[in-house]
Amino acid sequence: MTNQQRHAADAAAPGRLWVALGAALAGLAVVLGALGAHGFDRYFAEKYAAPEFPARSIAGFEVPASWKYLQDYKTAVRYQMWHALGLIALGLLAAGSRRRGLLNAAGWCLFGGVLLFCGSLYALTLGGPHWLDVRWGLVAPVGGTLLIAGWALFAVGAVRWTAHRPNMGE
Repeated sequence: MTNQQRHAADAAAPGRLWVALGAALAGLAVVLGALGAHGFDRYFAEKYAAPEFPARSIAGFEVPASWKYLQDYKTAVRYQMWHALGLIALGLLAAGSRRRGLLNAAGWCLFGGVLLFCGSLYALTLGGPHWLDVRWGLVAPVGGTLLIAGWALFAVGAVRWTAHRPNMGE
C-alpha cells in the first residue's frame, strides 16, 4: 500500500465507524421491529392487563395500556431506524471530509441518543416503568435531547464540509 493509499484509508476511518454503527443499529431495528410485529403483542396484552396499568387517554381516546406501550415500542424501533440511516449518511459525508470534528460530535450524539432514547423506551415497554428501579420515562428526554443536538451538529458540519484531498506529494 502506498503512502497515498494509506493516507486515504486513514482519512476515511471515522466515516467507516459511523457507517458500521448505523448499519448495526439498522439491522437491530429490523429484528426488534419483527419481534414487535410478530411476538410482543401477546406479551404486552398479558403484562399490561394488571390493575396497576389502567387504560390511558391518548388524543381524547381511551386505550388499553397494552396498546399504548406497544405504540411506544414501535416508536423506539422507528426512531432507531431513522437515526441509524442518519448515521450511515453522516459516515459517508465524514469519510470524504477534511473537517470532521462537528460530524464526529454529531455521530456520538446520534449514537448516544439512540441508546438512551430508544433504549429507555425498550426498557420502559418491555420491563415496566420502574424496571431495575429506574424511572425510564425520565431517561428518554435526555436521549431525545442528544438526538436533536446530533442533527443540529450534522447540519452545521454539512454546511462547513470541505472535501478531503490527499497530499499528492507524499
